[in-house]
Amino acid sequence: MKTEQGKLYLVLISVHGLIRGQDLELGCDADTGGQTKYVVELARALGQHPAVARVDLITRRLDDKLVSKDYAKPLEVLSEKTNIVRIDCADQHYLPKEQLWDHLDFFADNLLNYLHENNLNPQIIHSHYADAGYVGALLSHQLSVPLIHTGHSLGRSKRKRLLASGVKGVDIEKRYNMARRINAEENTLGVADIIITSTHQEIEEQYGLYDYYQPDQMRVVPPGTDLVQFHPFDGSESDTAIAAEIKRFLTAPEKPLILAISRPDHRKNIVALIETYGQSAVLQKLANLVIIAGNRDDIRDMEDGAQEVLTEILLAIDHHDLYGKVAYPKHHSADEVSVMYRLAALMGGVFVNPALTEPFGLTLIEAAASGLPIVATEDGGPTDIIGNCQNGYLINPLDQASIEEGLVKVLSDKEKWKELAQNGISGVNEYYSWQGHAEKYLDMIRPVIEQTEPIVRMDLQRRSRLYRDRAVFSDLDQSLTGDASALPAFTQAMKDNVRCSSFGIATGRRLDSALTLIKAHKLPHPDALITSLGTEIYYGQYLTRDQAWTDHIDYLWRPAKVRTVLSELPGLRVQAKLEQSRYKLSYFYDAALAPKPDAIRQLLLKHELTVNVVFSFGQYLDVVPIRASKGLALRWYAEQWDIPLNHILAAGGSGADEDMIRGNTLAVVVANRHDEELSDLINIEQTYYARQPHASGILEAIEYYDFFKSCKVPEA
Repeated sequence: MKTEQGKLYLVLISVHGLIRGQDLELGCDADTGGQTKYVVELARALGQHPAVARVDLITRRLDDKLVSKDYAKPLEVLSEKTNIVRIDCADQHYLPKEQLWDHLDFFADNLLNYLHENNLNPQIIHSHYADAGYVGALLSHQLSVPLIHTGHSLGRSKRKRLLASGVKGVDIEKRYNMARRINAEENTLGVADIIITSTHQEIEEQYGLYDYYQPDQMRVVPPGTDLVQFHPFDGSESDTAIAAEIKRFLTAPEKPLILAISRPDHRKNIVALIETYGQSAVLQKLANLVIIAGNRDDIRDMEDGAQEVLTEILLAIDHHDLYGKVAYPKHHSADEVSVMYRLAALMGGVFVNPALTEPFGLTLIEAAASGLPIVATEDGGPTDIIGNCQNGYLINPLDQASIEEGLVKVLSDKEKWKELAQNGISGVNEYYSWQGHAEKYLDMIRPVIEQTEPIVRMDLQRRSRLYRDRAVFSDLDQSLTGDASALPAFTQAMKDNVRCSSFGIATGRRLDSALTLIKAHKLPHPDALITSLGTEIYYGQYLTRDQAWTDHIDYLWRPAKVRTVLSELPGLRVQAKLEQSRYKLSYFYDAALAPKPDAIRQLLLKHELTVNVVFSFGQYLDVVPIRASKGLALRWYAEQWDIPLNHILAAGGSGADEDMIRGNTLAVVVANRHDEELSDLINIEQTYYARQPHASGILEAIEYYDFFKSCKVPEA
């Protein structure tokens, strides 16, 4: 329906979830998350725009005693121009989204009947999530109406997260109907005129994994923010309960606050923030530090990951004797989060997000709306937010000097602080309010409706397999890096084959150290990152930790006893704290003084310590759990991700890489190898000895094995 005044009729489709105009049941199950709130707020915002005649938010009608009668009403009026329209489906019971696939054709037919019976002709169909994309693609073909799509989350990304959590591939397919979801997403990408994302990073790193990924279709339109809840301070914040709770930790509570709010998760990098603050006399003079890391009664009762992070936080505070300078309240309510932003702004403080990776950064927008300048990681969402709002500084979360510099710049210049605070308030109103969102949205769809911007489709084809069926794994320091001139060609090869092949790194370095080197050499972010000699495995751009692997290797691990036994040996010197981790003990090895590595193994075994001893580069000796090594971690990955070992190319050059190269993997030993440590591999048929060093040697092996096509060993 295009009215006489030339206004628009827009149809939004969100099939699953409990959707109503008031009292949204957020979080009651997996299908009532942020998406349901988003589509309702989007419909309201578009309905308030003068260029819009009508907005219908289409969802399933539910006639189910287990849910509210509200969801059985065919029509719910949100405003004069905005409605929620509920369409009958084959089954009117409330079903999880994974069980809806067989019912979606009925839903699409009934929706088409609704439009025809009411003589409604939308200018745009906007589908939300994969199931609505399936319906939207059908209607787009039948009505010849452009399709806009927002994925909210993607099947390929979710599958990676589930695999990382230890769920088997066959169970994922059975429970989540993942193949149907991904096929629907591929089809939607092939049909849609525009795909809306929240950040630029989301475009390449998530949608880039799809066969029908077409970057010219992608548009970044971040969601709106609740500017009623998040607003500038009014002076009352200092008299609140949460202010009193924070002040009780501090000896100089009048100082500005450095505020950090996050889950107790290693990826949030809060310990590095405390280390930075603890080593900076300047920061301690300028401000107090406030760490809000979730709610807790007793750390000992929390799950292992959170318990480990919170323990490290307390140990770091104690190590630097920061008592009286750092506040770390145990409890806060959801309503008090906005108060904390305003309190920090009232006191001339700064909000900091030092996360290793940050896909969006909602807390940054909330802080900006509250008039609080921000310092944030130069990754993902923060890049877009600070670029739009000009209200703070990006920092390298792996560099303490960078974190310190960003915080000092905000805290030490009062006039600049005022400018940043005002920029944040203005920027959020322009870019992250629902009104601003609606304006940008309509500007984006007008060329599609008016056909003034032709859609150019790329000539794309679906791959033969739904998932990646091969992977390249390499050591980091010597095998991959070492020749900067070879890295661009290697990086391009990985990017060119991203849909068929995963890229992994297996290193002795800790996670933070490995990420620093990856960043310095501008390497592609690995799909799998095996760190600390195979004792930790992380997946994807969000660095999801494989907790099942951590639990698996904990078997018979007694690090304190290992330290005691090795402390008595000559020629062993403990490496720096930064090289140690929970499951890796690292030593410098002096061959002139120390026993042979095999003798050290026997000594540990004599003391009933069943461990792996790894000797590399002639000078490093590491002790890890018996179930941990680079090779064992790689095989765990292969089993979890259902990739045959003979479809994995493993590259190495030192003794630490030996068990990764042995066995059924396709292997390459680069030319700059440590010959003595890998001499036993010389007679293994499936090991290719490259003529070139470093990354050039890996590329040489890729060609030798015809890796991206056949994964076959050429005949001699």
